[in-house]
Order: sequence, then C-alpha cells, then structure tokens
Amino acid sequence: MAVLKRLILVLGLILVPLLGILLFTYDIIKIDWISFMEIQPSFIAQEDPLPMPARSIPVQGAAYIPALGAPPNPVPADEASLARGKAQYENTCVICHGATGKGNGPFAVFLQPRKPANLLDSDRVNLSDGAIFLTITSGIEGAMPPLKENLPTAEMRWDVVNYVRSLQKAGN
Repeated sequence: MAVLKRLILVLGLILVPLLGILLFTYDIIKIDWISFMEIQPSFIAQEDPLPMPARSIPVQGAAYIPALGAPPNPVPADEASLARGKAQYENTCVICHGATGKGNGPFAVFLQPRKPANLLDSDRVNLSDGAIFLTITSGIEGAMPPLKENLPTAEMRWDVVNYVRSLQKAGN
C-alpha cells in the first residue's frame, strides 16, 4: 500500500509541472499546436467551391463533354418543358434580356456599354440548341455570368433553351 502511495505521489510530482508547462506554452507563448482540422482543406464563407477533378463526372451525370462540342438537346420542347423554362427564364434571365428576349430588361440600362444580347437577332436564332445551352452554362467572359449555379441541373438549362426557342419563334 505504501508503494502505491509513493507511485501516485511521484506521478503527481511529474505530471503537475508537465501540465503547467503545456498550458504555459499554449496560452502564453502561443505555440501553434497542429490539429487534424488545420491540415484538411477548408472552405471560407462565400469561397468558390473547388473545381471538379479532371475526367470526373457529376453525380447527376455529365451535362456535356467539352471535347465533343455542343451537345444535342435531349429535352423535348413540350408544354411541361416550356412551362418550366418560362419559370426559370423569369427568375434568372428577364432582368437582363427582358420578357420578350430583346435585351431590354430592367437591369440592361446599367450594363453599358455591353448591352444584353437580343435573343431574337438572326445570329442568335441560328445558334444550335447546344450552343445556347453552353452559353447559359458557362456564360460569356465580361458579358454574361455563368448560370450553372442558378440553374443547377442540365434539365433546367435545357428547359430554358426550349423557352428561348419559343420566344424566337414568337418574335419572328
């Protein structure tokens, strides 16, 4: 029993100063102790997400494969697609391109000298569905932001393409 008391006393005499030194170095000297949280990739608020690794495919499938050019439109332009496309167009595109697609939305006056594109122009009408889809997805440098975050699924963007085509038919 006496040996156990001596062992506890010796351990106490060793551990108490050791704990004091550790607290001193951490609190007073501010030694940066490595933790596993510090060596992991971190994301700051409002920071862009990391780009997808090369040759990877999103969970919902590839929207398009850049090496193959503009993709064909897989979504038929039926009434349901046009209704969804109209709702998405009104939420994301009307502010710049206007309700009829003429580039005269309420925010267009603030975008001088680069006005939003008139979607009814012949050069826009002659674009393929895939080219319009890629423009919506990736934007145009210095002119239009990419809308892949506002329209996160490929089907939403194809619905907007179908609705833009309906605006072009109505405008001609």
